[in-house]
Amino acid sequence: MADAKQQAAAPSGVWKTIKPFVNGGASGMLATCVIQPVDMIKVKIQLGDGSAAQVTKKMLAEGGPSSFYKGLSAGLLRQATYTTARLGSFRVLTNKAIEANDGKPLPLIQKAFIGLTAGAIGATVGSPADLALIRMQADSTLPAAQRRHYKNAFQALYRISADEGVLALWKGAGPTVVRAMSLNMGMLASYDQSVELFRDKLGAGEISTVVGASAISGFFAAACSLPFDFVKTQIQKMQPDATGKYPYTGSLDCAMQTLKSGGPLKFYTGFPVYCVRIAPHVMMTWIFLNQIQKFEKKIGI
Repeated sequence: MADAKQQAAAPSGVWKTIKPFVNGGASGMLATCVIQPVDMIKVKIQLGDGSAAQVTKKMLAEGGPSSFYKGLSAGLLRQATYTTARLGSFRVLTNKAIEANDGKPLPLIQKAFIGLTAGAIGATVGSPADLALIRMQADSTLPAAQRRHYKNAFQALYRISADEGVLALWKGAGPTVVRAMSLNMGMLASYDQSVELFRDKLGAGEISTVVGASAISGFFAAACSLPFDFVKTQIQKMQPDATGKYPYTGSLDCAMQTLKSGGPLKFYTGFPVYCVRIAPHVMMTWIFLNQIQKFEKKIGI
């Protein structure tokens, strides 16, 4: 009898463990389906394809509306790995820290440190999918002879590992991890802190709390991460010249050359579009996550 009770309780225990990860990945994937067109425009601006209006007009003329969803499979794969790991680990680490703090809210500095850690974990897991996404989105900006013509994210991962070696899947992982740490420090810590502010100090309702905290979270995520995102994109899309030499030897070299040629503001190329893309994605991720959690509570799981 006791064994039967333990077996019945086992799935609940397993679900409790994986629930933060499943919820995080699902919310990120739903948000990506909405944001993908803006993300395509942002990447092409960073690659020097023109302004937002010019890029949009060119994409519509050359590929039609479907061109805005090129790389969607890689984007969804990235969320299934990166966001699953970062949101899941952030919630698990935060819950452990709150337990150790006798159930009291954590100070902002501790939330920021947990956000940094969760970002590093998520980026390490999701770096191959992120590389595939960047290459698929940047393919149309390359000369015809240099285009890779990946059909989907899985073919991209296979061809990268087959042609360049398995470790090539983590090309640009350094700036990817640093960028993710900065983004998640801004996104995750500010969200929890803002929820406490709206709910506990201002007495806001559920909708106002979620929307307000999500907006603040999106702003800080964008402001903290764009310079690192710019360097990461340049490293991941670079091609060797005729002699086999790459334009940058690494992330630091890319950052120094960018600073020398364009000054600090060069790192914020495409900031309006990036902010429009990052902030709504962050907001929708939190909103979808909130709705998923409400649904689970309603059906008792």
